[in-house]
Amino acid sequence: MTSPAQLAAPASGHAQVALRRLIQYALLLALVVIAASGLSGLLERLFTSGAVLASTDVAGLAQSLAFTLIGGPLALLLWWFVWRRLDDEAERTSGGWGLYITAMYGISLIIFTTSFLGLATSFIGQRGNDWAPTLANSIVWAAIWAWHLWMWKHPKKPTAHLDDVRTVVGSVFGLLLGAGAGIAALGGLLDVAVRGFPLTVTVEPWWYSVLRSLVWAAGGAVVWWWHWFREGGRRFQTGLVDVIMIAVGIFAAGITALGGAGVVVFVLLRLAFDRNNPMSELLEPLGPAMAGALVGALVWRYHRAVSVRRSPGTMRASLLVTSAVALAAAASGVGVVVNALLAAAVSPLAGGATRTLLLGGISSLLVGGPVWWLAWKPLKQPRTAEDIPPGRRIYLIAFFGVSAVVALVTLLVIGYRLFEFLLGDVTGGSLLDRIRAPFGLLVAAGLVAGYHFALWRHDRVLLAAARPARTRTIDAVTLVTAQPADAEALAAGIAEATGGARVTLWLRADDGASAVPASGAGTGGAASGGAASVAETSAPAEDVIPRIAAALEGVMAHHVLVVLGPAARLDVIPLASAGSRR
Repeated sequence: MTSPAQLAAPASGHAQVALRRLIQYALLLALVVIAASGLSGLLERLFTSGAVLASTDVAGLAQSLAFTLIGGPLALLLWWFVWRRLDDEAERTSGGWGLYITAMYGISLIIFTTSFLGLATSFIGQRGNDWAPTLANSIVWAAIWAWHLWMWKHPKKPTAHLDDVRTVVGSVFGLLLGAGAGIAALGGLLDVAVRGFPLTVTVEPWWYSVLRSLVWAAGGAVVWWWHWFREGGRRFQTGLVDVIMIAVGIFAAGITALGGAGVVVFVLLRLAFDRNNPMSELLEPLGPAMAGALVGALVWRYHRAVSVRRSPGTMRASLLVTSAVALAAAASGVGVVVNALLAAAVSPLAGGATRTLLLGGISSLLVGGPVWWLAWKPLKQPRTAEDIPPGRRIYLIAFFGVSAVVALVTLLVIGYRLFEFLLGDVTGGSLLDRIRAPFGLLVAAGLVAGYHFALWRHDRVLLAAARPARTRTIDAVTLVTAQPADAEALAAGIAEATGGARVTLWLRADDGASAVPASGAGTGGAASGGAASVAETSAPAEDVIPRIAAALEGVMAHHVLVVLGPAARLDVIPLASAGSRR
């Protein structure tokens, strides 16, 4: 017989091992960061001060020396202890080691890349001697990055089960860096092309900032290419890669593209119908918006094509996410349009601001509406249950839930504004002016919620019609029980389980506890009459109904007697019709 102490020992041992790993890997990460900080500080002083390291900053030098000479040896000692343990596969596949190497790889990659690109851009223009700290950080963190990459790919101690994590971290960082810097560079070029060269005297030529952004964009593109193509990130068929690709390449890129396109349409509409501001001010957001739309659309288009080649689930997810982003843009446009129309009704003479607000809503609607129409295809909805793709009902429920929450919040805001108007000072504006913004949002959220709820009900009807019809083999059930409190619930559950059989309820005159022993005895006459007997424990109605349904499964009789009790018995007795007796 196993004692409680023997049972508790393995669980206690696993907890101690997990705690040990957590502490040692957290300590190793902290020591590596401390040593790297101290070493980069010493290198920076070496590059800037020559032979005189202390100069005037004695405290800074003391900190760098302490971090390097104390944190460095401790980090190497702890790493050697950890590295020897990694001969065990259980240690290599533990969560602590995976978190450590992923975190250090990401930290070193980000600091090394940003420092190196900062060093490269420091030579564009005369901006002073600010190359020393970036060069020191580049050298130290490049070595740490290469060190952890070597450990990750070590032939005898590989961390192969986390290869997709490494490629995801690198490719996402490179993509975000390259896309962001590319938008800045292209936006600067387009701004000059749209508005012309700056007329005022600046500290440096306009193309310096564009060139620096191009350097950052090229660096981000190289990091992304290295991890996505060279390291094989695109070949990993894992859920993590699919989720990150949809989140960054479809969702974030779609928001950037639609946002930029919306601003472009807004500027064009203002140029056509609302030229109240100077031309230079009107055109100011056009260049960055065009850059955002182009780069976002390029990133979205690439990942959309990749999702089509990966799996049907990934392709459907990309379409649903695109539809969600576009619908959010279109719905916000509807809310802004309603807000602007109410503002025009309140103050017809205040045309400038209201017109600008109306054009903003129209631009959002013009951009989001067509994209949603192409992605969702509202005229080609499923007509049979087989046409309903996986994930569609989750999408409908999610959108209905979010829009319902938004509608509820706006209702509360409208109620607050209403009572504030009734109870407060009447000089604070009209009631319509107070509620027009939340009311516009309420209209948009209500339309979205109603549309998706209707689609969800339509799909539910299709799925219900596709289910095989339940064959009813029992017409009547007589239930005998000693529990009047649960009798009605039991009768309703039996009727549902049998497909609508008529249930007659009889209550026992005794307490159901003395006729037959609860356990260890036979079934008596019930068994000899062909009864199906199941020993049960006392339980509430919601627990007993599934057992009754299981006992009735396969019973071929028009009338069945179900006896609950005595004590813990359940008897199901098929009855012959009265006309068959002789």
